[in-house]
Amino acid sequence: QVTLVESGGGLVQAGGSLRLSCAASGRTFSVYTMGWVRQAPGKEREFVAAINWSGSNTAYADSVKGRFTISREDAKNTVYLQMNSLKPDDTAVYYCAASITTAQAMASTINGMDFWGKGTLVTVSS
Repeated sequence: QVTLVESGGGLVQAGGSLRLSCAASGRTFSVYTMGWVRQAPGKEREFVAAINWSGSNTAYADSVKGRFTISREDAKNTVYLQMNSLKPDDTAVYYCAASITTAQAMASTINGMDFWGKGTLVTVSS
């Protein structure tokens, strides 16, 4: 069992930056591919970024490539999402998720995640 708790959301102006954190409980954190998924108001959840169990492979949605960076620190059971050059379209609830899969597989479908966090709200003002 893995419990995921996101933090770091908030209100930021367009062009600004935020870093989201996802703290995981459980001793098996290091075996999971970790990902970030977001849901904007009135829209379906969409994949944002993923990092595999070793940190050697990452995947990003086209809409965030070059602006967002995912990383993990297994010693702290934490995965991060550094978000730069934020746009109003990035406004959403950001969820952390874990799955026994590859980063590319997580990018192709967000169905079948093993564990989800409750989300943290990011609001980007214009």
